Amino acid sequence: MIRNLFRRICAIAGAAAVAGCATIPSAPQASAPALWKVADQDTIIYLFGTIHMLPQGHQWRTPLLDQAIASSEELVIETLIGDDPMASAQQMAKLGTSPGLRPVIERVPEGKRDALRKVIAQSKIPEASLNRLETWAAAMVLTSVSFRQMGLDPALGVEKGLEAEYKDNARPIRGLETVEEQLSLFDKLSEDSQRKFLASVVEDPAESRKQFQAMLDGWSRGDVNKMARTFDADLREWPELREALLSRRNANWAKWIDERLDRPGIVMVAVGAGHLAGPESVQKMLEGRGIKAIRIQ
Repeated sequence: MIRNLFRRICAIAGAAAVAGCATIPSAPQASAPALWKVADQDTIIYLFGTIHMLPQGHQWRTPLLDQAIASSEELVIETLIGDDPMASAQQMAKLGTSPGLRPVIERVPEGKRDALRKVIAQSKIPEASLNRLETWAAAMVLTSVSFRQMGLDPALGVEKGLEAEYKDNARPIRGLETVEEQLSLFDKLSEDSQRKFLASVVEDPAESRKQFQAMLDGWSRGDVNKMARTFDADLREWPELREALLSRRNANWAKWIDERLDRPGIVMVAVGAGHLAGPESVQKMLEGRGIKAIRIQ
């Protein structure tokens, strides 16, 4: 279950001429990734649920989404990685390494140690390097390897496509969180949760591919209810993860949206689809602030 959750969190659970762009219809378009609109007299904020990693050739654009993107003056995503991958690696090294750690193999139950050794061998990452990583960081590194084996690539994810488009038009791109803030979410998890995350890395890759495809199909259809049920099932017994990875962040982002409505303009906010589904979604947090998000796709 924990593997399913982290796969979803990683892959799905990341500023006017307002009047001239008010032609986006209010009736939702079916069978497409979900899109919402939050607006007041001089501000429009689009909320688009994304998949952070996609297989080659997956189509997710629609005319309505294209119109919203074209009209938006800025893009806001979960985390702005930037053009320097070394900066993220340095943050991982800063937060994810500690002295005196037990060997990574000893951080999973004995019955999973041989399977973990196999995963490490397939990753071609020296075990000694993983031994220097805190448990969450080792698990994240190995999970990224499994994504690549499934044919998924962050470079093909929704955010990367949007970033390229906004850069081409010299429109600003901002992050709701820094890289350090996002990695800290994992760094602050209890060691028990971190070890369960690591143990989950050895789960059946065929089953992982099957479940990811089901998630991708649901996202492509805009089936928010299905996503909400899936995340609720994953998180029901993990209040620590729910609070750290979803609830607290969704509340912070709703606050940001509320404050952004005080300034005129048109903004595209693109965050993982899991944050826009369920009883603790960003939209629900906005409702608590008296703000209505209208689904338009």
